[in-house]
Order: sequence, then C-alpha cells, then structure tokens
Amino acid sequence: MPTLERLGPLHAPALLRFERVNREYFARFVPDRGDDYFDEFADRLAGLLREQEAGECHFHVLVDEDGTVLGRFNLVDVADGSAELGYRVAERATGRGVAREGVRRVCALARDEYGLRRLVASAALANPASLAVLRRTGFVPVEEVLIGGQPCLRHVLDLTSG
Repeated sequence: MPTLERLGPLHAPALLRFERVNREYFARFVPDRGDDYFDEFADRLAGLLREQEAGECHFHVLVDEDGTVLGRFNLVDVADGSAELGYRVAERATGRGVAREGVRRVCALARDEYGLRRLVASAALANPASLAVLRRTGFVPVEEVLIGGQPCLRHVLDLTSG
C-alpha cells in the first residue's frame, strides 16, 4: 500500500522523475511548469523545503512500495487555520482511488497534525475526475474562478465538522 510521506530531500530523484514522466499528462489539466522548472529543480525543491520548515506550507508525496512517487498532495499558503490544497497524481495511478485516498489522508493530517480548520481547493472544469475527488472527500463548491486562464471550480472543506 502506498504511503503518504512529508516531502524531504531524499524524495528529490523520484519526485523529479514523477514530474518528467507525467509532464504531458499534467499539461492537459493545468498550465505546464515550463522547462525552467526542470532545469532549476534542485533550487526550487530547496526553496519549498525552506517554506515547509517555516510552517508556511506542508508538502507530501504518495510513495509506492518500490519508491516511485504516485502523487503530490500539498497544503500551501498556511495562515489563520486555513490552507490551499493542491494535488496531482501520476497518469498510471489514475482510476484506482489514489487521488481520493491521498486527499483524505492529507486532510486528516491538516486537521490532526497541523491544526488547520479549513481547506480550499480548485479543480479545472475540464477535469471531471479531480472535481469528483473533491466532491467525494467532502469539499463543497463555492464559486467559479479562472486559474491560468482556465475556468475552475473552487471548493471549501470545513475540517471542524464531523
């Protein structure tokens, strides 16, 4: 069974491989990160880990038994008991409940480990699978927004109820 792990320096090679292998797949739903992301990956990762150390963000990877990263589940812009959830799952892991389980796990961590009370998440209207994950994990749609020029639906999850 895959494990949800807090992102650390040792994840770097597997995380970079995950991003490279799935680049075209991810670009179908969200704006491409661009070549600079990959060229400057080590510096970007170091910056993310500094943000995590400062408590501004909480980054997680879902790791398969063989060490392969199956997904990323991130809590960013942590402030005043709230954070924004972002996630992406490898193409080969889609349709197996991996995203739903990863979102459930990171929501539990947000509430139980990080003391958060509210999460916000957005998904592109063109990505019905991601919209379904949010709905199935208790997120409630609140408004349509544009992200990277794409129409998206913003959702909220109250971590204090139930």
